[in-house]
Amino acid sequence: MTKADLRKALRIARREHVAALPDRVRALVFHRPPAPLLERIAEGATIGLYLADREEAPAASYARFFAERGHRIALPRFSTREAAMQFALHTDPFGESDLVDGLFGIRQPGTEAPIVEPEVLFVPLIGFTARGDRLGQGGGHYDRWLADRPDTLRIGLAWDAQLAEDIPVEEHDVPLDAVVTPTRLYGPF
Repeated sequence: MTKADLRKALRIARREHVAALPDRVRALVFHRPPAPLLERIAEGATIGLYLADREEAPAASYARFFAERGHRIALPRFSTREAAMQFALHTDPFGESDLVDGLFGIRQPGTEAPIVEPEVLFVPLIGFTARGDRLGQGGGHYDRWLADRPDTLRIGLAWDAQLAEDIPVEEHDVPLDAVVTPTRLYGPF
């Protein structure tokens, strides 16, 4: 199966999984990171997250959780479609008043927000394997960013329905250190 075919199948599985979840259940998951994962995150580390669309695993509660613990929060920011993804400081994870409409239909920190380098990065995904292989949207933004920062702790957030037995891996694909789902933590913890 090609990556394109797998993306299509996993998007359908994710959409159906999320549609079947009652809103009150969706609100309860991904509330705080699992304890074994927290043990790997240094005090004061800058945490990179993302703003989830309706079908992606939500990351907003993690942003609030880490902000309350004194961590700086960063979100992706794109200046143009061709520009490399950068991370900018997200100062209001409770009200999101510091965000503006950005490219790709995603809200992002405004141009006045300083660029920061997350030491820990929670990434969205279409699919993953128990080994940490990740299938993203296909643009390669996260893989390119992570390739230049090999010491970054790389963590995926996903629904259980996004687990795949195998994903075609190419040389440029950067594996994850861990994946968090509502029922399990995948990784060497």
